[in-house]
Formats: sequence, structure tokens, C-alpha cells
Amino acid sequence: MNKYPFDFDPKESFVQQASDWIADVFYERLPEAGFELRDEQIYMAFQLERAYSEKQTTFAEAGVGTGKTFVYLLYAINYARYTRKPAIIACADESLIEQLVKPEGDIAKLARYLDLTIDVRLGKSMDQYICLNKLEDARGGFDTETEIYRDMHAALPDFVHNPGTMQAFYPYGNRKDYPNLTDDQWKAVGWDVFQDCLVCSRRHRCGQTLSREHYRKAADIIICSHDFYMEHVWTYEARKREGQLPLLPEHSSVVFDEGHLLETAAQKALTYKLKHNVFESIITRLLQGEIRETLAVTIDEAIEQSELLFRLLDAGSRSVAASDRREVIMSDRLLKEVTRFGAVLAAIEEELVFESGMFTIDAYQLTIVEEHIEMLQLALNLFKKPSGLITWIEEEQDGITLVIMPKLVKEILEERVFSKHMPIVFSSATMSVNNSFAYIADSLGIQKALSFSVASPYDYESQMSAAVAPISSQADKLKLALRRLQQSEGRALILFPSKEELQQFKTDIATIPDYAAFRFLFEGTAEISHLIETFQRDEASVLCAVTLWEGLDIPGPSLSHVLMWSLPFPPHDPVFTAKRRDAEHPFETVDMPHMLLRLKQGVGRLIRGREDNGMITIMGQELADARVIEQVERILPAGVKPLALSVE
Repeated sequence: MNKYPFDFDPKESFVQQASDWIADVFYERLPEAGFELRDEQIYMAFQLERAYSEKQTTFAEAGVGTGKTFVYLLYAINYARYTRKPAIIACADESLIEQLVKPEGDIAKLARYLDLTIDVRLGKSMDQYICLNKLEDARGGFDTETEIYRDMHAALPDFVHNPGTMQAFYPYGNRKDYPNLTDDQWKAVGWDVFQDCLVCSRRHRCGQTLSREHYRKAADIIICSHDFYMEHVWTYEARKREGQLPLLPEHSSVVFDEGHLLETAAQKALTYKLKHNVFESIITRLLQGEIRETLAVTIDEAIEQSELLFRLLDAGSRSVAASDRREVIMSDRLLKEVTRFGAVLAAIEEELVFESGMFTIDAYQLTIVEEHIEMLQLALNLFKKPSGLITWIEEEQDGITLVIMPKLVKEILEERVFSKHMPIVFSSATMSVNNSFAYIADSLGIQKALSFSVASPYDYESQMSAAVAPISSQADKLKLALRRLQQSEGRALILFPSKEELQQFKTDIATIPDYAAFRFLFEGTAEISHLIETFQRDEASVLCAVTLWEGLDIPGPSLSHVLMWSLPFPPHDPVFTAKRRDAEHPFETVDMPHMLLRLKQGVGRLIRGREDNGMITIMGQELADARVIEQVERILPAGVKPLALSVE
């Protein structure tokens, strides 16, 4: 049986034969099935032919309605079958993954109309699965939500609690299986970075582990998030060293959907998170064996030094407006205590060399402790080069977390991703700034890449109206937003640059009776794809979100109005503060490119089909700045001239 959808001649170039078949799909097969012939789609197909033939990195900027997903999927599937390695489609977040694999999504359409059987499987991030240990703790609590967690525990598969045959095992515990949980409720039971999975007695019954067994066997496509792909890259060598399989199998090509967001995912993957209570729980495992007194004394000293360091960090950090991060204030005292902590850890490492030869400590426990200390030393060593360091504090119920991130990820990405001799496609409607891909290429360390841009085929001049309001007062924004929502009769997506602004809006409208005429759906109150489905089904509802500037695809009247509460300038958190500090002209080279890319994505949520019509509303005090309004007008689709609004 031919595994390709065309008659393959091994004497001829595979990519050329695949390209000829793909051209036939767009010229004949899909039009026969009722799809329109799109010149933009065919142009993109010929551009990707070169990317796959030469195994190069490619920036594929294609506007809304060009059908770019069909193009990269067809190349990825065929190339996966040729190389016998699955392709990776990495999406910016979990909601974009759901958009791609939904029953009426692009993969399902290709399978149906081209009579293809496509083996596509999801590789969801670890934090999208229940942690059995956290669920056990949550169901034993005494608060009002304990009943929810008890019900979740009772509904777990039988094999979680009772040994069963391998045939009885299957993936479970996915975030999507619990659509009505709020983000905070899920956080209480979902996996997090501080879970010690290697020594977990339940790891072979864990839904996350079982899902890994499932997606690794995909023949055609594995779909995951940017975060998950970068976690794979970052942990690849360590997992192999520990005798574990990498998170993802060897693959033939990678498509980064909404690829302009990859830098954030890369930084997140390279981040170290340190917590005193986690360190104490791991280091005290050594005390369970018959160890020498000198090691026991050194362990006590390390715990005391860790407590002191975290007290100092707590006292010496300051809050950041519109951010859940606190900035760490570097001082000579802090650097001194970091150095002292590192020295105590080094002393423990020396003691462990001696202890390991005496076999008084369980070998497995010893390995866990050694690896944790090694991670701590790598993180603390970054403090010796503060100019290359970004660090902040996150406050949680069980204490503060110190987050340490290397400032630049270019070198690591260049070595571990872009030096691989395989096709890598960045796909998005918005990657260029002023017709240049230099901003994204430089941030990711991409030295050489192909690139092309394809405009959207939609008639934006007749399909879209836009309005701008250079206002900053919360009262004025509430007044104007209500008027605009009444004009669109709900059916709106309100985009906020931060969780804090969304929460303030939610609080404020509860006191304004006229807002009660609309049904509001707020991100964080339920699983995101469930919220999107509800919004699409309830035509007059209003969806309020922070993370849906990209990727949301809702054609039809349910989304007839996109309202930006503020211009999406980057926050004044430690990450962007560091970027600004290193830039000669931070407003022009950091703030504006970030804002314009995100704003352009937000505008792109409105018109998703030829029959769509709607309005854009953009609010923000920065619109009074001539430099800003000029750039905002430039990123709007051709022919769309914004109307200036006032509150009166």
C-alpha cells in the first residue's frame, strides 16, 4: 500500500513530487470540494517547497484567509511519511491547539475532502494534567472547594488506585476534561514545576506519563505548545543522561504557529525556579540514612542559609504595577548571601562524594539530591553575571519563589534548534515590523532564513470599521465601552493587556446597571476552549480575555466587535525592564514593535471570512501621541481609516 497520497517515484525528488501533488490539491481537488481557488495559498505552497527542499528556516507571513494552515499541514504530513518521523506543530498556547484539532478544524477538513487518514496526536504541556499528589492534598482540605476535588478523585480511572494490566491503561486527567474549573481551582490540583516526578510512586499511573506513551507513537503529526517544545529542547540532554526518553521523539520538521511568540516560551523554558520549602524537603532526605555528623551539620547550615536568603529576597523586593511579579533589588548583601549559599552547597557536594562510597544513603535518593543541588548551583552562578540575568519574585500561599532567567536565549536556540538540518517554518499573519523580519530573527538568534509575506484576500475597506479613543480615565473607558457594546449588540471580544486590567473591569461593571444587559464571559473562570465554545454559541455574549490576542478563529456574527481596552505595550516587569535597559532607544526598539505586533494580531481576530463584517475599537492614552497613532494607523488593513472617538 502506498503511504503517500500520490504515486511516488523513488528516482525523482520527493519534495518536488509532493509539491506537484499539493499544487494539484489547491488547483483542482479542493475547488471541486467547494473551496475557492486562492492564489495566495498556491504562492505560499511554492515558497514552502524551497524550505523543505533546502531544509531551511522560513518566515511565512500570511494574512487572514490565505489558508496558510492547509499549506504547512500538507507539507508536514508528506515529509513526515517520507522521513518516517512525525512533524511537530507547535502552537503558542493550548487554546490555539484546540482551534487546530476541533472537529470542524483544518486537519479534519483535509482528512475529509482529500480522503486522508491523518495520525495526529496531542502532546499537551505537563501543567495541563492533574497531579495525583496535589489532588490528594486538595481533597483532604476543609475549604468550600474540597467537595469539587473529592468528586474529581472519585471519578479517576480504577487503575490509578488498583494495579491492572497494561491494556487497561489510558490517558486521563486533561485540563480540558474539567471545563468548569476556574484557573485558580485547577492550579490547586494541576502539575507544577515543584513536583518531584522522578521519585513519585504514582508516576506509572499518572495521566501525564500515559499521554506521553500515546503521542510518541504518532506517525504524522504531534501538536504541542511552544512552551512544551522549548521544555523538550531544554531538558533533552538531561533526560537522556538520566536514562529517560526526551519529551518529544525525533521529528522531521517543526512548524511554529504564531511563531512571533516563541521567544517568550524559550525564556520560560530556560528559567530556574527556587523555593525554600522545596529545597528543605529534598535535602532532608539525606538525614534518613546513617550519615556522618559533619554532613548533618552542613545540611542544617544549608537550610538556615536558604531561610536567610529567602527572607532577604522577600524584604528586598518591590511590587510592579500591573504585574504579578516583584522586582528583586540587587545589593551587595544579597550577592554576599547568594555566594555563601553556593559555598555551603559545594560543601555538601564534597561530603556526598565521600558518603556515596560508604553506601549509607539510598542511591536513588542520593541522585535526586545531587541533581537538585546541581540545578541550584547553575541558577546561583547566574548571579555572578547580573548583567545577563533577569530575576523576580512570585508570591504564593506557601511562600515566595525566586525566578531566575538568562537574559538572552539566542545562543541556546541557535545551537539546539536552528542549527538542525531540517525544515523549520514560522507561520503567522504578523511577524514583520515595517516590512522587516529583523526584530523576530534577532530576538531568536536566527542568522539565515527564507521569508515571504502574503496579504489577506479580504476586502477590509468594506468589511471593517475602526475607531480610536485617546483616553485613560477608567470612568471614561467604561462609558465609551458600554456605548460601543450597545452599538454592536454585544457579540464582542474585549482584549486586555493584563490580568489586573481585566479584573478591574470585571469589578467595575458589577456596579453599573446598564452592563447587566450583556452576558460576560471572563478568561480564568473556566477552561479556555470551553469559554470560547460558549461565546461562539451564545451570539450576543461578550468574551473578556488576556491571552486571545492571537489565534482565536470565530467566523460569523458571534464576533462582530473587537475592543482593545488599552494598547498592548509590554509590561514594566523584570523581563521587559531588562530589555529596555539594554536598548539604545527602548521605546522605538522594544515597546513599539511588541505593541504593534500584538495589536495587529488583535485586529486580525475580527474578519475571519468573506461574509464577516464588524468594528474595531482601540482605547488608550498613548493614542494622543502622534508617533503612536501614526504607527497604529499603518498596521490597520489597507483602506481602513480610524474614526476618532470622544466620551461625550
